Amino acid sequence: MNARIESLVRPEIRALRAYQVPESAGLIKLDAMENPYTWPEALQSEWLETLRGLELNRYPDPKGLVLQAALREAMAIPDEMGVLLGNGSDELIQMLALTLAQPGAKVLSVDPGFVMYRMIGLFAGMDYVGVPLQSEDFSLDLQAVLAAIERERPALIYLAYPNNPTGNRFDADDMVRIIESASGLVVVDEAYAPFTDASFLGLVGDWDNLVVMRTLSKMGLAGLRLGYLVGPPAWLAEIDKVRLPYNINVLTQVSAAFALRHKAVFDAQARAIRAERSRLLEALDSIPGLHPYPSEANFILTRVPAGRAGAIFAGLKQAGILVKNLDGTHPLLADCLRFTVGTPDENAALVRALGGTPARDGPGLGAGNKSAHFGAL
Repeated sequence: MNARIESLVRPEIRALRAYQVPESAGLIKLDAMENPYTWPEALQSEWLETLRGLELNRYPDPKGLVLQAALREAMAIPDEMGVLLGNGSDELIQMLALTLAQPGAKVLSVDPGFVMYRMIGLFAGMDYVGVPLQSEDFSLDLQAVLAAIERERPALIYLAYPNNPTGNRFDADDMVRIIESASGLVVVDEAYAPFTDASFLGLVGDWDNLVVMRTLSKMGLAGLRLGYLVGPPAWLAEIDKVRLPYNINVLTQVSAAFALRHKAVFDAQARAIRAERSRLLEALDSIPGLHPYPSEANFILTRVPAGRAGAIFAGLKQAGILVKNLDGTHPLLADCLRFTVGTPDENAALVRALGGTPARDGPGLGAGNKSAHFGAL
């Protein structure tokens, strides 16, 4: 069987590892940038009532027109722009790659960035070009990006705004320079839009090669798997040709449209997460040996003492807290862990496990000498 697999499976696929999702049962889950808040009980009851009349024996609306209308209203999508729905952002990334994957076509992004840009490009047979971010603050190296665009002529460019896994938002003027310099399609990925005040959504249409991609996962609907792409109708009509039929199931369509009618609930949760982000950043910054980076997302990238990332990750897990260990994934992420912003209690548990004192527990954040910290780990 191995010989048959080797002869039939593409070598670049055999060289990969499948995307790994760690077991999280029984742990405080701070690894996947999820909204930690559930729906209010009254809202859950009302939602369940909307599901009673669904005909699960029928295929869903192939284009999700009711859901598209709800998105347009809730997200202030320009009337003249098209909307395309995906089973999470991942499917949209796949559709983009399949649409533009001519022989020799390349996809460009910055590193470290969202791993699926590279992986899905590879799945589609595209070469990936990664331009390193500035090492001191993860900002764009604009000249390096512009040089790569001129040299590589990528068909597809991804810019996450804010960026994952670093959490920072790139300079808007630099983004515009890249859009105007690109001969290919530029995708501004605004997955973390609920946690920042900046957006390119209102600028779609100003350039004929710009589309904006978003997801409802970070808003609090990760279980529904819904992403959407906004851009000029001519672009979306071509991308729509590679979309699988009925890609958004009826439960997702009805549930997401219902949630968008109650967007104020999720906006309030986002405000709570943003406030907790500030408190968690202050607490982490007060623990000797830790260097948290400013974030406009719902997570905080933190550099820990050299050579300790694995031990601290394991120690946190033993203490019942699951975070993301990014050490070894990219040279710029050496000794880095990523902490999703959780509830106040979850964040307090994280800070205590790291050897600090949560802000709401007392005024002395991380008091004591360095040897006292990470003691539980």
